Amino acid sequence: MSTPFYVSPQQAMTDRAEFARKGIARGRSLVVLQYADGIVFIGENPSRALHKFSEIYDRIGFAAAGKYNEYENLRIAGVRYADLRGYTYDRDDVTARGLANVYAQTLGMIFSSAAEKPYEVELVVAEVGETPEGDQIYRLPHDGSIVDEHGSVAVGGNAEQISSYLDQRHQDGMSLAEALKLAVQALSRDTNGTQREIPAERLEVAVLDRTRPQVRKFRRITGRQLARLLEADGAATAAEAEADAEADAEGSGDEE
Repeated sequence: MSTPFYVSPQQAMTDRAEFARKGIARGRSLVVLQYADGIVFIGENPSRALHKFSEIYDRIGFAAAGKYNEYENLRIAGVRYADLRGYTYDRDDVTARGLANVYAQTLGMIFSSAAEKPYEVELVVAEVGETPEGDQIYRLPHDGSIVDEHGSVAVGGNAEQISSYLDQRHQDGMSLAEALKLAVQALSRDTNGTQREIPAERLEVAVLDRTRPQVRKFRRITGRQLARLLEADGAATAAEAEADAEADAEGSGDEE
C-alpha cells in the first residue's frame, strides 16, 4: 500500500497564496487616489462592458483586479449586503469599514478552505467623507486581510512598482486633473521603467465626488470630460468639466 502524499499546512498555504498572487498579477493594474474633492478610480480597461469599478452604495465605491467572474460575484454580494443593511437600519449604517469586514470574512474563509481554490482577486473598497479627513480606502488581498490605505493604492499587474511611484509623487489636495494625470503616468510605466502611451478610450475612470449634490456620489468620467481632464494644464475650470459631464450623460442618466 502506497504512503499518502503529505504536504505541511504551512506549505499548502504558501502554495495557495502564490497561486492567487500569480492570477492577480496577470490582470491589468488599477489605481485609487484621493484628490481634493473625493476619490478617483483609474485603470486600463479596453472593454466597455466589463467594469473594474462600480458603485456599491451612496458614498461607497468598489474596485477589483483579477478574475472578473470572481470579483463580480463579490461585488453583487456587497450590493445586496449594503441594500439590506440600509433598508433594515439606516442608510448611514452602511460604511466601507463594515463592507470591508464582510469581504474579509468571505475571502479569508475561501482562502483557508481546502475544498476550493482561493479567489484570484484583490479588492479596494472606498468611501468618500464630508471632508478629505473622512475618506476611507481599504485594500483586501486574496487572503482576506484588510489594509487601511491613505492617499493612493494600486492593485493588480505590477502594483508594487506603481505604488512606489505614487507614494513619491502623490500629494494631498491635488485637483482631479492632477490626480488623473499622475495615475496615468504610473499606469503607463512598464516594468523596465519605459513610458508607453495609454489612449483615453482604453481608460476606465470613475469618481466618488463629495461636492456632488445628489446623495449618490459615484459617477463615471468618459468622453469629452475625460479628454479635457487629461489635456488640462490648469486652465480648465470645474464649470467646463461639469458641462462636459452633463453633455456626455444627456439622455442616459447616471451609470452605475
